[in-house]
Amino acid sequence: MIRDIPTEADEQTTLFRWAAISAGKYPQLQLMYHIPNGGSRNAREAHNLRLQGVKAGVPDICLPVACGGYSALYIEMKRKRGGRVSDDQKAWIDKLTKAGNRAVVCCGFEEAQAEIIKYLECRINETSGGNNGNHKDGVSRWRGIRG
Repeated sequence: MIRDIPTEADEQTTLFRWAAISAGKYPQLQLMYHIPNGGSRNAREAHNLRLQGVKAGVPDICLPVACGGYSALYIEMKRKRGGRVSDDQKAWIDKLTKAGNRAVVCCGFEEAQAEIIKYLECRINETSGGNNGNHKDGVSRWRGIRG
């Protein structure tokens, strides 16, 4: 059942707990942060936040560390099953990638953790972890994530 699968918030909390524990080995993790663009808001608050620069679709997590020819790593976190990538999220991932960043969708803590380790160890071209839609074999750009 989908309710037995950890929520996106649970997965992200686990990721940041791992990052705190792993900062001894990977000190760059101290720079990783959540971008709080999502969530329910009343119309007035949503309007004020848009005026202040909140933009729909910006990925959930940023690791502002250059590695492997990329300026930074952005992660759009989804739960292991049942997550949906919006058109705004897809557009942001494409724009961030074109701007020289690594921008990916990760389903669950384990996938995000693997992607971050690969990134920090500059092993980006290995074939595990998140997905920015750049498949050579014609497989679906978003790995079966509804969107």
